Amino acid sequence: MHPAAVERILVDLRAQDPVSQAGVASQLRARPEVRLVDPDGAEGAQVVIVVVDLIDDEALGLLRQLQRTKPVPGVLVTTHIDEQQLVSAAECGFIGVIRRTEATPERLVQVIAAVARGEGHVPADLLGSLLAQVGRLQGEVLGPRGLNFTGLAAREIEVLRLVAEGYDTADIALKLAYSERTIKNVLHAVMTRLNLRNRSHAVAYALRQGLI
Repeated sequence: MHPAAVERILVDLRAQDPVSQAGVASQLRARPEVRLVDPDGAEGAQVVIVVVDLIDDEALGLLRQLQRTKPVPGVLVTTHIDEQQLVSAAECGFIGVIRRTEATPERLVQVIAAVARGEGHVPADLLGSLLAQVGRLQGEVLGPRGLNFTGLAAREIEVLRLVAEGYDTADIALKLAYSERTIKNVLHAVMTRLNLRNRSHAVAYALRQGLI
């Protein structure tokens, strides 16, 4: 009895030059974990891969076009990339980035599989500087405005903390010196903005984010 076949990840491969297209295609065709699909065919890809040398205006234009026409996560294979270009790629849905020098068939398939699961991949040397940028953004831009990367303001976090502790709307209003209407508006705004179903869901979200 044959073991069940592993379902292959459907991949749409795009490269800026035919040599790169042929080279990466030959690497991937030899791998049982993935299967290349026709970009113009009816079969929808699960991951799109773009191979470029530089993240210039032309490359970014291609990434944005793919984001509009193929709303699936992407892997970017490139020779040169810096932190700002990394952010620009991520804004286009390319959450996996790998340098050509590291793009062995094995490594490339690992990154494709991670991106298909919704996980990101960033070159190790860029990760530290990217986190430093995030810290500066939080400290210099978001923090002074009472915001953070979760999209919640300090007042919203405080309201959710009190909800988690079992206080009702009237108690929270009294503790924070707001009207009950304001507390209800805060909770409604949080649930609407973050697509949360109810107060319990909002509390669960805040707990998962480590806010309360």
